[in-house]
Amino acid sequence: MEPISLETRLVSSLVKVFADEELKAEPWMAGTALRNETYSFQVAYRCGHLTKPLFVKASTSGGSSITLREIGLVPSEMPCYHRHDEGILRSTPGLYPDPLLPIKEGRVVGPPQQWRSVWVTVHPGGESKGGEEAIHIVFTSGDGEKAAEETFTLTRLEADLPKQRLLHTEWFHADCLATYYGDEVFSEKHWVRIRQFIRTAAEHGMNMILTPLFTPPLDTEVGGERPTVQLVDVKKTGSAYSFGYERLERWISLCEEEGIPYLEMSHLFTQWGAKHAPKIIAEVDGTLQQIFGWDTDAAGPEYEAFLDAFLPDLIAFLQRTGWEDKCYFHISDEPNLSHLESYSKASALIRKHLDQYPIIDALSDATFYDKGLVKQPIPANNHIEPFVERKLDELWTYYCCSQHIDVPNRFFHMPSSRNRIMGVLSYVYNLKGFLHWGYNFWYSQYSKYPIDPYRVTDAGHAFPSGDAFLVYPGEDGPVESIRLEVMSEALQDLRALELLEETRGREKVLALIEQELGSGLSMTSYPLEERALLNFREKVNREIASAS
Repeated sequence: MEPISLETRLVSSLVKVFADEELKAEPWMAGTALRNETYSFQVAYRCGHLTKPLFVKASTSGGSSITLREIGLVPSEMPCYHRHDEGILRSTPGLYPDPLLPIKEGRVVGPPQQWRSVWVTVHPGGESKGGEEAIHIVFTSGDGEKAAEETFTLTRLEADLPKQRLLHTEWFHADCLATYYGDEVFSEKHWVRIRQFIRTAAEHGMNMILTPLFTPPLDTEVGGERPTVQLVDVKKTGSAYSFGYERLERWISLCEEEGIPYLEMSHLFTQWGAKHAPKIIAEVDGTLQQIFGWDTDAAGPEYEAFLDAFLPDLIAFLQRTGWEDKCYFHISDEPNLSHLESYSKASALIRKHLDQYPIIDALSDATFYDKGLVKQPIPANNHIEPFVERKLDELWTYYCCSQHIDVPNRFFHMPSSRNRIMGVLSYVYNLKGFLHWGYNFWYSQYSKYPIDPYRVTDAGHAFPSGDAFLVYPGEDGPVESIRLEVMSEALQDLRALELLEETRGREKVLALIEQELGSGLSMTSYPLEERALLNFREKVNREIASAS
């Protein structure tokens, strides 16, 4: 057997290792983390010739637990729009590193002359203590011959990240789970999948879950529909309505068990204008029928009568279960000024019953806020400044496919630093919450047909790859992505800054950010260099250690 020829290099979690280009990233050999923090890095490797089989394993001198995953390659036919800025890695279609695939029996691929990478996640142990820890990564051949070895040094500090304060939701699409896995909606198998994917969300800093009271009217073609995922039972007798909450109660219990403290109730009017009602199924004369949908005038008396019956009943249910202070509501997603009249009517119908509850909507024209039509607007990060000027008590932001020039985002073709910087920016802007529409959207644009996310990463040539989902479906549950892990790191950065603020004060933390990352940090002005963010976080950790 020909001896293995294997190059290896430790690199940071912010490097994207492409199979078809030379690896230029400098080695990243050591780092620091707080006692309860998850830390990630990569071991990039390149075989000189075809190597089968090739195995990898990890060991540690400390009390942490180590997870190794192989970074898979997925196709991107549309990595970006025709117009883009210069802060990208590439604009060409091809294979991009993203899914973090389970490594079965330690075996990884070894194609010749291709850089590949193993993602190393260092989880704090149950009795994690401060101190230095050596993490050894060893590659071997099938006969046990050592091919390469790397050692990363992680130093844990005697301090803990505080609980996350930022509200964070990535829209959870229960129908996509049922469609991909072939499960009947809300069957026991479907509930298992729901739990698995909610658990992964909670583990990565999502603390609010989109809850389908009725099938969410999101990214749906006018006149089309998505599979029914309705948690509330509706019964119509004559003109009267009654409601059942058995499935909703199970959903809430599941969220509680998996560490989700907030519910984000699905939109009560259609997207892009609030002109129609969502699809609502009811028992009428003993049979299930659709009673509202695209043919429903949202401002008409029939839907108003339904809301007048439903919303007070829902509130009473939430009060009985103790969740009335943990729920956020939506009217309609992404209205613009041409929808002002219809949104105004919808807002009036909702505020009649929910005026004491937080109502959040993604919209980027401050007119809606100025007119009092929405209490809690969520502007896109490229439209946030007018809302900053208004000094909202609670400032949120979001991004999606349209936020592709200058501002942070998480597309395949962008450097991971453009994803991770959101943690620091969340601190600078003192954000209350962050929203994104695509945790697991595995349909085409407008939900016309299902897609295989391992083959179609752009929602059918609609959105830049990386916009529509953060997780992939695996045999045993979610397969996480580089982008999910990096966003989780961003949230840890935010918590570290909040910890430092406890001893140094906000002004000194802001001064440190300016000193290390430059003055005038904003959604359109921030460093793109991987090392700038890594070195900044190391500096923050040293300041925390000093303060401790």
